[in-house]
Amino acid sequence: VINTIAKLAKTCTLRLTDSKLYFILADKAANGGVSMWCELCQGNFCDEFQMEGVAAEHNEIYLELVPENLSRALKTAQSAKAVKIKLTNKHCPCLRVAVELVSATMLLSIVTHDIPVGVIPRRLWSDFREPSVPDFDVSIYLPVLKTMKSVVERMKNLSNSIVIEANLSGEMNLKIQTDLVSVTTHFKDLGNPPWASEDGCQNSGQGRDPESMAEARIDIKKLQQLLAGQQVNPTKALCNIVSKRIVHFILLHEDVSLQYFIPALA
Repeated sequence: VINTIAKLAKTCTLRLTDSKLYFILADKAANGGVSMWCELCQGNFCDEFQMEGVAAEHNEIYLELVPENLSRALKTAQSAKAVKIKLTNKHCPCLRVAVELVSATMLLSIVTHDIPVGVIPRRLWSDFREPSVPDFDVSIYLPVLKTMKSVVERMKNLSNSIVIEANLSGEMNLKIQTDLVSVTTHFKDLGNPPWASEDGCQNSGQGRDPESMAEARIDIKKLQQLLAGQQVNPTKALCNIVSKRIVHFILLHEDVSLQYFIPALA
């Protein structure tokens, strides 16, 4: 999970609650409007978990960190007996990653990494709320991500942008259009998720012509980053398209959900 996030964001926010961990990217101005929301249940990853927020009614902690630093620290933990992660404050706030390693001769050693973090004050917490699912025109399941990744990597050499279009008949196209070349890859029979709103009615896609395409042109590097960062094939992967405005990706694993928003180019 951390390796994936490190490929998507140079810095991100880690939100800790008593039941979940969240990795959030909401720095819209600096990242061309791209935002991310990744949610993990701590019970699926931690044998022991203790935390104390700023107050009983605000039992949360928000930290700013460089995910690449955490990724590097955890690489040493792949064959570890145990890993402890602790928030400390010696010279500055740090996440201390203590990795217990057992050698071939059964000697125990502990390797520690101190990762500098910034503590985000409570007055700014409202900047890091879960983004709402946009009122989309079309929602569609994605093809096998490895296949999609190889297509996008080839197209990346031809253009800086890519058009994603899809309809309610399970069809999706990836298109490159420049003065010199026009390339389209077609996917069929992908299926459309059965979204329903809180009152039980279908979303805005209801009443739409099933063959009518909704499309958005996005930065191809942002899409390639998302596909290249996937370390594990998700159990479900889908995207919602708001015509000419935004593409919203949802990747679901057994223990993790990742949402990624790429704005349409003008």
